[in-house]
Amino acid sequence: MALSIAGILTTQFLPPLLFVHIALVAGLLAWRGRRTAGLLVALCSLGLLFLATPLGAGLLNAALQSREQRSTSQTPQAIIVLGGEMAHGTQGPDVGPLTLERIRAAAQLHRRTGLPLLVTGGPLSPGAPPIALMMAASLQADFNVTVRWVEPRARDTRENAAFSAAMLRAEGIDAALLVTHAWHMPRAVAAFDRQPFPVMAAPVRMAGWPSGTLSDWMPRPDHLAQSWFMLREWAGLLVYRLRDGP
Repeated sequence: MALSIAGILTTQFLPPLLFVHIALVAGLLAWRGRRTAGLLVALCSLGLLFLATPLGAGLLNAALQSREQRSTSQTPQAIIVLGGEMAHGTQGPDVGPLTLERIRAAAQLHRRTGLPLLVTGGPLSPGAPPIALMMAASLQADFNVTVRWVEPRARDTRENAAFSAAMLRAEGIDAALLVTHAWHMPRAVAAFDRQPFPVMAAPVRMAGWPSGTLSDWMPRPDHLAQSWFMLREWAGLLVYRLRDGP
């Protein structure tokens, strides 16, 4: 993904790397004889372990999904699909697993409703094509679904909303279904609310609250990555609130 100030700050100052930075500072303090440094390292280690458990990631995920999301009473006239990540293979850049999940859900929704599709997302790394173009190509090749609108400039969720809303308004469309992952939906809906452009959530991969069984406490690296996604969404919602108000 292309480097940006926001991307660097998000990566470095959210857990898990935040805990690593704190632990490094604590190690220096311990070297200088500070007695509380060991406690700080222990707390950071416990934080990392908790975020790596299904319980930690699941709680962050379910709390996001439980947030109230405004829904339009207007009849949706289109389907907006937000780009996710991309993958690099032997044939060059392609849609990543998260993006593939979104376009698969969008194809099913299109067949069920007959509504036209808009895909949105700009280049995710220097020299790569816009993710929206890759999404449109995959929808055609893999699902036999033709995309009507391609928005290839958006660099983030806020621009996804702004540029997509402008394209659809120009076509006389004033409400749409919105496809993205359930954990990303609160921030995506908030971005469209600020346009304002009414959307109805069509979330991908809904998850319930963790049950708290023994397996939920077993750390795994993939759950640490999930926790980072959830924390990034919470940080994004906080930025929206601080920048734009409730």
